[in-house]
Amino acid sequence: MEKVKIIIATENHFRYAKEICEVISDSAKVRGTGIAKRTPEYIQTKMQNRNAVIAISGNQFAGFCYIEIWGHEKYVAHSGLIVHPNFRNQGLAKKIKEFTFNYSLKKYPMAKVFGITTGLAVMKINSDLGYKPVTFSELTDDPKFWAGCKTCTNYDILTSKKHKMCLCTGMLYDPLKEVKKKEKWYDKKVLKRLKNIKQTMLASNKQLLLWKK
Repeated sequence: MEKVKIIIATENHFRYAKEICEVISDSAKVRGTGIAKRTPEYIQTKMQNRNAVIAISGNQFAGFCYIEIWGHEKYVAHSGLIVHPNFRNQGLAKKIKEFTFNYSLKKYPMAKVFGITTGLAVMKINSDLGYKPVTFSELTDDPKFWAGCKTCTNYDILTSKKHKMCLCTGMLYDPLKEVKKKEKWYDKKVLKRLKNIKQTMLASNKQLLLWKK
């Protein structure tokens, strides 16, 4: 197997867009989590604008992530982080995330970097990069961002909570805040327990909404 290279995606990588979307969708189904769907055309737009990162091994797509800009470049988010099944369990997701993170800081130096995720592995990676867990009120209020959640299976929970809470955890990195000491807040057991509590509570709320319908 050839060495994996992580690079900025361009028009030369348009041919991988459909496969990237399929791998993202399949991964969400296996995990049983909600996810905002993206089209190959949308992925290609990110590549064209140089707001995507791709991992390549020879001619095979190995991993991917893209950047979204919100609030007139006040916020950026990393979305669609995925590793092809043939390249998992090799630490590639962390390398792609770190590459995307550093690239976005250079391209958008004044922007706060945020994300929402249900994945414990992604939370761990974000924590290592300096993200902190925050409430949704500290994230962008750009309606276009939240509109992207409409294709997620948990969207009715998000709307019932008026965009203040969902199964996802919000995380934020503010480059303008000088951090004297990097705090290690991440505890996998505690976070998993809190996630289970949130899922149970919101799942009950979802059943109530369905019953009312």
